[in-house]
Amino acid sequence: MTLAEFWFIALTVVWVGFLLLEGCDFGVGMLHGVVGRDEAGREEAIGTIAPVWDGNEVWLVLAVGGTFAAFPAWYATMFSGFYPLVLLALVALILRGVSFEFRAHAGSARSRRLWSAALTAGSAVTPLVIGTVLAGLLHGVPVDAAQEFVGGLGDLVAPYAVYTGVTITVVCLLHGAVFLALRAGGEVRDRAGRAARLLGPLAAVAVAVFAVWTRLGDGHGVLLSLVELVAVVAAIAAVVLAKTGRWGAAFTATAVTMATVVVTIFAALAPRVVVSTLGPAQDLTIANTAASPYALTLMTIVLAVLLPVVLLYQGWTYVVFRRRLRGEGRPGAPTAGPLPRHDPEPPTVSGWLVGWVAAVVLHLLRPANRRDARRG
Repeated sequence: MTLAEFWFIALTVVWVGFLLLEGCDFGVGMLHGVVGRDEAGREEAIGTIAPVWDGNEVWLVLAVGGTFAAFPAWYATMFSGFYPLVLLALVALILRGVSFEFRAHAGSARSRRLWSAALTAGSAVTPLVIGTVLAGLLHGVPVDAAQEFVGGLGDLVAPYAVYTGVTITVVCLLHGAVFLALRAGGEVRDRAGRAARLLGPLAAVAVAVFAVWTRLGDGHGVLLSLVELVAVVAAIAAVVLAKTGRWGAAFTATAVTMATVVVTIFAALAPRVVVSTLGPAQDLTIANTAASPYALTLMTIVLAVLLPVVLLYQGWTYVVFRRRLRGEGRPGAPTAGPLPRHDPEPPTVSGWLVGWVAAVVLHLLRPANRRDARRG
């Protein structure tokens, strides 16, 4: 296995980590107004993800930063070609992020409803767009021999790509509903359980159609691969387990479903990274988009140091906040009237580490870039 192939696998794992962890948060964000019929219920739903949602977004930073460092040509084509969708996802992420804080500081019920709507919208748009972008890499977009995107907006929203985005969004909804049934209490838990039982069959059908469509689009017939089969079986298992109220096992099943859906996309994509609809000769591949061996070696060392720290930090966070909420909501959040002001939380430890390591890596890569320029 080459370093470039290793980094393709590593980025697959990072995307799995992001959608696996943040998928819960997206689902809760979309459902908090449904399972919480009053302010106390909505606060309890948001309280289940309040300690972890921002830390989970570190995985998105790792995915984007890792693509930039390990596959600069892939990064350039993907983020320039898919720029309208990337911009939409960025706006949704920003809107979703500020809605947590602005909602907590809202001085009236009307303001809280406004920011709740923003949280719902941002939580729905983000997985939809990210799923569309990832599937678009596999479905194909017009890329010429110079590795430049030469299409339009219509090429970015092909039916398969949009359907995959919808599938990931539905799986996020189920993932979030099961998570709420596992973490919340009282009426919020009961409503989340009912939502999970309603969403389960829809998610299972969506995943099954996605698996078959991916297989057919890749030219392998309807016989599913092992990963695709696991995705379908896990989605069906989540339906059965949700109906019996075994929320811990159901959460495991939805997590496996999300992970295998993402792996299915990248497994079908390899050894390509962007499929060109202009012909196989114009495909971007792992080999022709990878950075220099020096950069890949340096990034591998950074990954070996950074990834365990992120895993330990996030694991510790989930252990600390593992207790089921029983109507408390977020600390200091009343059910009516203005919320008390509080000092903003400092950046997370993992956020500091990612920023510091990124600055060091960019500094160390400068000599390599200058040498490459002189050779050119």
